[in-house]
Amino acid sequence: MARRLGLGTQIFIVILFGILLAFLTKNTVAHDTVLAITQLLGKLFVEILKAIAPVLVFILIISAIAQHQTSTLSKSHGLKSVLILYAIGMLMAAIIAVSISFLFPVTIPLQGIEAANRPTPNGLGEVLSNLLFKIASNPIKALSDSNYLSILVWATVLGLALKKSPEPVKQLLNSLSSAISAIVQWVIRLSPIGIFGLITSTILTTGLQALNAYLHVLLLIVVAMAFMAFLGNPLIVFLKTKRNPYPLVFTCLKESGIIAFFIRSSVANIPVNLNLSKKLGLKEEVYSVSIPLGATINMEGAAITITILTLAAVHSVGIPVDFFSTLLLVLLAVIGAIGASGVPGGALPLVPMAASLFNIEHDVAMQMVAVGLSIMVVQDPCGTALNSSTDVVFTAAADPKYNR
Repeated sequence: MARRLGLGTQIFIVILFGILLAFLTKNTVAHDTVLAITQLLGKLFVEILKAIAPVLVFILIISAIAQHQTSTLSKSHGLKSVLILYAIGMLMAAIIAVSISFLFPVTIPLQGIEAANRPTPNGLGEVLSNLLFKIASNPIKALSDSNYLSILVWATVLGLALKKSPEPVKQLLNSLSSAISAIVQWVIRLSPIGIFGLITSTILTTGLQALNAYLHVLLLIVVAMAFMAFLGNPLIVFLKTKRNPYPLVFTCLKESGIIAFFIRSSVANIPVNLNLSKKLGLKEEVYSVSIPLGATINMEGAAITITILTLAAVHSVGIPVDFFSTLLLVLLAVIGAIGASGVPGGALPLVPMAASLFNIEHDVAMQMVAVGLSIMVVQDPCGTALNSSTDVVFTAAADPKYNR
């Protein structure tokens, strides 16, 4: 029966069951036993997430950079324009997410917050000093300590060094990337068990406060995505084309976004987007590349999710945030979104990379990943609809043929 149910349905069912079980056992003799079992399930799930996340970031970034081809870009000005629009869109998405998070801050009941309340850097000089020392860490130690800044830099350097490597090496990197993505998918398939443990144990200890916080986070993410879809992307298109963007935006949302919402995969939605691009009369030499490429790197929804979950952790811990740290968060969210695994919830394991900017303990950051998995039943289809429809929106905006 479990195989017939989608992951979102399974998560929804276990959340309801967890709430019911928590209320039925809260003031009974079974309370301590249920709490111990569900805490064990939740903690085990978080530990598995902690184990896979650093390796995921390291392998995906190396593979993406090493296999990135610049020759195709140099031949197509239109493709360059699309990629620039992709980058601008993700930056704007992260900025919108930051703004909404500060306007409506949310705190999540988390375990081990006292361990994260260590002194935070003050001033630009101290922030830069801490960043440099983190970056200079040994790569093996960085992986074992979950030092995401060092992991990011070493992965980038190794990826650049491997760009001119023989094709078999690149094929090996691609196989490793596919393998680590498959492992992430296996872990996410276990998420209903972990979320059941987390939800039940949290309600047994904090009551409904946690559920309200989860809904608050979900609302911020959905509002940010809607803002980007109906205001952010149209603004970018208008500045590029000097035309009313909404006929194009609404067409893409209707013919691409709705389908992507239900299939929850930008990659699976590629045939739909290719057909829509042809229907719009776009240049095939551009959209035949920009659409498959956008399905893997144009991730406005992931940038929003990473940013909001990271700032929710920051607010929960009570860390003050300065302008420079916020700017770095925006950049890391975009980099993390580009490197996100192309599976449902694939961006969530990258949250600790952004959270490491604020000296947040890995244990606390991974609890935010579990929060993200809890709301994934709504967050993921909304993000996929935004990502996939935007691929066509920006491809059309960059196409002179469409703009005439």
